[in-house]
Amino acid sequence: MSFTGPSIGSGGRREAHEFGRTHVVRPKGRHQATVVWLHGLGDNGSSWSHLLETLPLPNIKWICPTAPTRPITLFGGFPATAWFDVGELSEDAPDDVEGLEAAAAHVANLLSIEPADIKLGIGGFSMDAATSLYSATCFIHGKYENGDLYHANLSAVVGLSGWLPCSKNLKAKIERHDEVARRVASLPILLCHGKGDDVVPYKFGEKSALALSSNGFENMTFKSYDGLGHYTIPEEMEEVYTWLTSKLGLDSR
Repeated sequence: MSFTGPSIGSGGRREAHEFGRTHVVRPKGRHQATVVWLHGLGDNGSSWSHLLETLPLPNIKWICPTAPTRPITLFGGFPATAWFDVGELSEDAPDDVEGLEAAAAHVANLLSIEPADIKLGIGGFSMDAATSLYSATCFIHGKYENGDLYHANLSAVVGLSGWLPCSKNLKAKIERHDEVARRVASLPILLCHGKGDDVVPYKFGEKSALALSSNGFENMTFKSYDGLGHYTIPEEMEEVYTWLTSKLGLDSR
């Protein structure tokens, strides 16, 4: 989580991981926005594509990629689909920066072929809310940790039941020149978290929201849900629908 602990970079050469199948939900109406939605640990793009297809958002094209299958330290090295490695779910656990960078680059590449007049967004659940938020910091910074430019022009970021990776480095990452300050103040971010979450505790979502707001993210919204565990509910998805419609300027249903 790295609210207080270190981050791990690419100190050694790692094995490259192959991304799985990408599922696409085509817009049923006028195409106004494209959102890459990322699944959680051990899941795949198909499951979320079926849920997203039911939302009354006919103007969004949903891209639901599948993460690589990789050994997961949290599982004792047992392989699972994951965008990055997770050692433990604690506040001082180190972040797998190399894995996060690869995931953010994959998402940006998926968005790079969209038409210029289409608004772009990223969303995710659990550890992949973390990937979405990491992508947001790359967009704000204009580049990845390794110095490569980040090309996707994001208009909305959604994170459900997740956390902000590398949060302790956020202040240093968002250098205060005019363009970065403009992006920080204007990028719409929606965070939602259940107070009954026993997988990614509610305090991680709460602290992530605090880290963002205290660093100038004025267009960030944090929603909490009493009794909600590590899953989503219609009330939460209704919030996502309403928020995306507003922030992306979509035609109303």
